[in-house]
Amino acid sequence: MLSYRHGFHAGNFADVLKHLVLLDSLHYLAKKDKAFCYVDTHAGAGDYALDDAFAQKNREYNSGIGKLWSLRDVPEAVAAYVNIIKAFNTEGKLKRYPGSPSIAQHVLRPYDRLCLFELHPAEIKALNQNTFKDKRVKRFHGDGLVESLPLLPPIERRGLVLIDPAYELKNDYRLVVDALTKMHQRFATGTYLLWYPVVERRRIEELERGLLKSGIRNIQLFELGLKADHPEQGMTASGMIAINPPWTLAAQMRQCLPWLAEVLAEGNEGFYRIETLVAE
Repeated sequence: MLSYRHGFHAGNFADVLKHLVLLDSLHYLAKKDKAFCYVDTHAGAGDYALDDAFAQKNREYNSGIGKLWSLRDVPEAVAAYVNIIKAFNTEGKLKRYPGSPSIAQHVLRPYDRLCLFELHPAEIKALNQNTFKDKRVKRFHGDGLVESLPLLPPIERRGLVLIDPAYELKNDYRLVVDALTKMHQRFATGTYLLWYPVVERRRIEELERGLLKSGIRNIQLFELGLKADHPEQGMTASGMIAINPPWTLAAQMRQCLPWLAEVLAEGNEGFYRIETLVAE
């Protein structure tokens, strides 16, 4: 299935969590004066206009970046994230939301590399247009869960892989565990970030059990929810699973997630999870 378009959801609360974790991980890797490779298995278009029909249909960004845009007294990592988004909105108004590839382009150095995969024909066309001037970027029209495997380990021997599928099919939850296991077997020292939506909690429980059985170590989980689990309310929460995360990440999330759960949720339904699924 290829019906998913991230433009409908750009800048929502799930993007806030995803990009907070991504930014902390990228900044950590960039502290060393050694090149690294960023691999995005589901890159999307890379950049989104918030005034187009997709974003305006449900205005999901109002539940995410829209609520954070003008706030001042915010946690340090949230401020860094908002400043990145503001760098793409030079007129001072929230009109664009950068996807993960654009955020990575902003952070990576001239000698780092980006390998971006996208299967949707319209999205890969937009991705090509948004990134073609950047010589650090190599784009692939294909299934990143499968086709990124030969790139590992990267020639730099340092890298981060972001896995952000649409979960259009129920077996996607199993497929991401299979893909992560194969990737880790080839590149055990890499950092892996896996995003997931909470629509049916049992799917996430199956995902966690699959990772526990995989033999992979050093796995942390960070989840942000706006509402209590409810099978009839769509995505009520989302999470990021980090393998070999920066040692700074958990501390950053302990500052950010309680605050975000209070600020982004309506009423008192917001919640968060910070868990070590498997120790080092």
